[in-house]
Amino acid sequence: MDTTLSDFYDIVSPDAGAMIETLRAYGYHLETSVADIIDNSIYAEAQNVWIDCTWDGEKSTISIRDDGHGMTENALKNAMRPGSKNPLQERDAKDLGRFGLGLKTASFSQCRKLTVGSKSEGNETVIRCWDLDYVNLCGEWRLVKPNKENIPPVFSVLDDMNNGTIVLWEKMDRITKGSDSANKKHKDHFLAQLDIMKKHLEMVFHRFLVKPRGLKIILNGREIKPWDPFLTNHPSTQHLPQEDILYNGKKITIRPFVLPHRSKLNDEAYDLAGGPGGWNERQGFYIYRNERLIVPGDWLGLESMKGQPIRKEQFTKLARIMVDIPNSLDGDWKIDVKKSVARPPNHIREDFQRISRLTIDKAISVFRFRGKVAERTSESSITFPWSTSVQHGTYHYSINRDHPLVSDILQNSGESRKKIQAMLRIIEETVPVPLIIMNGSNNPDKIQRPFEGAPSDELKRVLEEIWSSMINTGVSPETAKLRLIHMEPFSDYPTYVTEFILKKDYEVK
Repeated sequence: MDTTLSDFYDIVSPDAGAMIETLRAYGYHLETSVADIIDNSIYAEAQNVWIDCTWDGEKSTISIRDDGHGMTENALKNAMRPGSKNPLQERDAKDLGRFGLGLKTASFSQCRKLTVGSKSEGNETVIRCWDLDYVNLCGEWRLVKPNKENIPPVFSVLDDMNNGTIVLWEKMDRITKGSDSANKKHKDHFLAQLDIMKKHLEMVFHRFLVKPRGLKIILNGREIKPWDPFLTNHPSTQHLPQEDILYNGKKITIRPFVLPHRSKLNDEAYDLAGGPGGWNERQGFYIYRNERLIVPGDWLGLESMKGQPIRKEQFTKLARIMVDIPNSLDGDWKIDVKKSVARPPNHIREDFQRISRLTIDKAISVFRFRGKVAERTSESSITFPWSTSVQHGTYHYSINRDHPLVSDILQNSGESRKKIQAMLRIIEETVPVPLIIMNGSNNPDKIQRPFEGAPSDELKRVLEEIWSSMINTGVSPETAKLRLIHMEPFSDYPTYVTEFILKKDYEVK
């Protein structure tokens, strides 16, 4: 009896319509979808990427054009094929993709019609289109070759370029379905999505954007600027020691940073440094793959010394850690299709836990002591107005009786001493700690600095009283000057302290 190969297996091809609709469900947002397209532009060595977003209600479009190498007809057809790359195959070290799905899944998640035109040097422009409605209608994987009459005008730009690629999204049902071009609320929603996208691109590609002659991304005619998560050039940023870890013969580079305290930044710089989502959201590890940001701040499921998962807390928000991995470790790090998730391999988790704890400890010190850790350990430092103690696992806050102003008042209070001591105890026992914690958690960036918004004369009056108290308790003028410079809250106002000290020097003369 003769047998054929068909006796041993069946060819079961996926239904085109069902499969292509499934590819839309990967959970992309607009900003992550656009970033995936730009990955291809970077791999094509583009110097410029132009993103043009046109509002027209349900007919709104987004086009992404680059001046990279471009593609031949065969290369374009392969690029439009779902699963054009095997993630197990070894790839170019500069390749930012993995599954061969990025262009398609990112685009399908946002639109029902994807058209790509490309031109490589010495070749004519080639154009192909996926129309999901047409695929559902015909039930086949038909990649459309548009007629000249059906080619959108945006692709005519390629005629004047030596090489480049344009990705056009139409029928953008994810963000414009049911939108009316004349409806202001609908338009504002569209523009708000573009603003989120802009901030995301500034973050994800910031290392490409700062390079000399590096990448430029122009959004609706305006060049976007890089966002540096680590404030690397700020004088108060702490650069902790870099560590290199070898894993399966590949180098992983880890660079921890502790960012400046709020008191070291003006309002504009502080808001900018918070980044998309704010300070609490942006703490943790920043995982880069070929300098492209994959994870923008996450504690990666690591544990604290107590064995509890490290959480994004207010007091750890200054800790940010840069991690560089090669694309050859994608599988080990469990990089997903969207390039938004990563986890360190088990063999190096202990290294990451050690580094995270070290960075967090230093960040907590800066947060608690307002960036004055060094000053506190010097001989010229002075204890702060409030003291913290722990008894039986419970925190207690008390007014420091050795503070010069408090000490002077108590020593010279006479018959009022008992009343003043009773008043201090009432204040200590009624500190609204739960309310402070709740307000700090809900509105972490709205906690005022001491004397913030107060008239300068009020600060000067308090300076004068502290000075008098130190002199009255036997502190020499020279020591008093040093203590004022390092004393909370005056260390936040060095200009006022300097003027005050100069005034005292003049009075002595």
